[in-house]
Amino acid sequence: MPRPASLLLGLAAGLFLAGLARDAADRWIDRTQLPPVLAGTSVELRDRHGALLRAYPVEDGIWRLRPGVVDPDFVAMLLRYEDKRFNSHSGVDALALMRAAGQAVWNRRTVSGGSTLTMQVARLLEDGPTGRWGGKLRQIRLALALERRLGKDEILALYLTHAPYGGNLEGVRAATLAWFGKEPRRLTPAEAALLVALPQSPETRRPDRHPQAARAARDRVLARAARHGILPEAEMLAALRDRLPDRMRPFPQLAPHLADRTRAQEPETAMHDLTLDAALQARLEPLVARAASLAGPRVSGAMVVADHATGDILALVGSAGYGDARQGFVDMTTALRSPGSTLKPLVYGLAFDQGLAHPETLIHDGPVMFGRYAPRNFDGAFRGDVRIREALQLSLNIPVVRLTRELGPGRVMAALRRAGTAPRLSGGAPGLAISLGGVGITLRDLVQLYAAIAAGGQGPVLRHQMTAGRDDTARVMSPVAAWQVGDILAGLAPPPGAPAGALAYKTGTSYGHRDAWAVGYDGRHVIGVWLGRADGTPVPGAFGGDLAAPLLFEAFGRLKPGFDPLPSPPPSTLIVGAADLPPPLQRFRPRQAAFGQDADAPQLLFPPDGARLATDGAALTVKLRGGTGPYSVLADGRPVATGIRHREFEIPNPGRGYASLVVVDAQGRADRVSVRID
Repeated sequence: MPRPASLLLGLAAGLFLAGLARDAADRWIDRTQLPPVLAGTSVELRDRHGALLRAYPVEDGIWRLRPGVVDPDFVAMLLRYEDKRFNSHSGVDALALMRAAGQAVWNRRTVSGGSTLTMQVARLLEDGPTGRWGGKLRQIRLALALERRLGKDEILALYLTHAPYGGNLEGVRAATLAWFGKEPRRLTPAEAALLVALPQSPETRRPDRHPQAARAARDRVLARAARHGILPEAEMLAALRDRLPDRMRPFPQLAPHLADRTRAQEPETAMHDLTLDAALQARLEPLVARAASLAGPRVSGAMVVADHATGDILALVGSAGYGDARQGFVDMTTALRSPGSTLKPLVYGLAFDQGLAHPETLIHDGPVMFGRYAPRNFDGAFRGDVRIREALQLSLNIPVVRLTRELGPGRVMAALRRAGTAPRLSGGAPGLAISLGGVGITLRDLVQLYAAIAAGGQGPVLRHQMTAGRDDTARVMSPVAAWQVGDILAGLAPPPGAPAGALAYKTGTSYGHRDAWAVGYDGRHVIGVWLGRADGTPVPGAFGGDLAAPLLFEAFGRLKPGFDPLPSPPPSTLIVGAADLPPPLQRFRPRQAAFGQDADAPQLLFPPDGARLATDGAALTVKLRGGTGPYSVLADGRPVATGIRHREFEIPNPGRGYASLVVVDAQGRADRVSVRID
């Protein structure tokens, strides 16, 4: 028998060798170089409630999304089926490995795998083989290293991010969105079981291509879940009857233009939280597409919906169809276009603030000429004296140009900028035509302007990202003027079938029928609509009132069941009839009216002031507007024609050189031009 000393020596040597082996194994594991555990995941854009608006695939077109919140019943089913001792082993389940090895020897083929979830994560991260001994040993080493450096929740999250689910899908969230069209927060037992089975053989068990194999694998998972008490038998039997998905659903692609722009502006950000409402966006995109289709060939459309109390943009439709034949890749919410008549409310609001007019003030709608600029109404007619209220509701051009001249175009441009917009001029200094659409502005900026008016003349700067803080515009007009503008616009007749007085809105049509606009607001929201062609070519017969206004009202119907009431007038608002207005406000007159001529005074239309005429000694044609006949004409102070009762006639040629022509009517009113005759 061995002596006790020899036994002790042998035991000590054994312990020493075991310690050396353990230390060597520890060093072997510690020297393991982990592959990147933070592989790229899809850039995501979420709405204000956390719903997915759009995701972008990673390299090679793979959809790999962060798992987010996952149904705990699915996790329980997964762990029970794949790795029941996941929470207790250190990366390798020795019992499972021995069982798998014994079954392989006994049956001379692989019957079951001994891989833990951690080993599967190691394989997924390394993208290595599974069945060969070299590959298995490498997975064991990597799994042990992962367990030392990461927690169980982190390892499980890696599996839920990288597990393959068929095609170009990686991760449970990409799988639930593609196969079930839903987030993985809550899954049915049948859905959870299919997701447990798919990663084992993601291509041969794809339910859209191999439904029988997919069903068999799913049913095995359900049976085991019931056998181990994870799933009641009645629920298991019901789940066996559930249908499999027969196709992959497309990933959400809502607000694609805004998503592209946001991603390009912040390329390093992986998760963007937007102020949009995904459900509302999904309702409005087909609405805009349908309206554009009905408007004619190559017509696109755009829409911006915002909360003018907070500045949050709730929906943004950039085109009638992203990338289709209507040049849908062009984001028409940011395109500079002529706003037509939609800037007129701003001019009237500024005039109210300046004391130039009141909604009940009379203003003359008749022929007028400012230098060489002779504005005309859209229909070519003149209505004489009208109230300011009617002039805005009828969208007359001449009254608003009169006010613009008195305010000064620079004041109108400054007000646009105070509202948070960035108007663009094609030339240098702004002219009187800016109030009729002679300035470039985007749909988003137009909605920004109306949001400021709707909020009482000063409102929030519109934002589309939840992380952006609230900023307010400068004051554009007083609360009284803003209410007066809204009260006038609320009196505009709505499209057929729409409620009257619910919206303060304005339509516009740009020169040549290139743009049809409608912008309106109620007590909480503002919506802007644009219809036209992205390339700027005309749309014959397109009018804002006919095309855009019905779309505006329908968009409000998709936004909410009713309209929020418009605000009450501020206490200082002067609400009286025209006869009770202070005398200076009863009729619009320019500030220098006491020193100027009457509106009906004669005007020399031709030849225009400063003209250079090649007459070759022939008689000179004269054209007049306004005044009362008979007329007299003087050339360089000498009468050359008297008793004229027509507004177009000829006078003797004054001769070569500069000439001063004066026309005088029967009441002594006159107009003068200087011309050069060659």
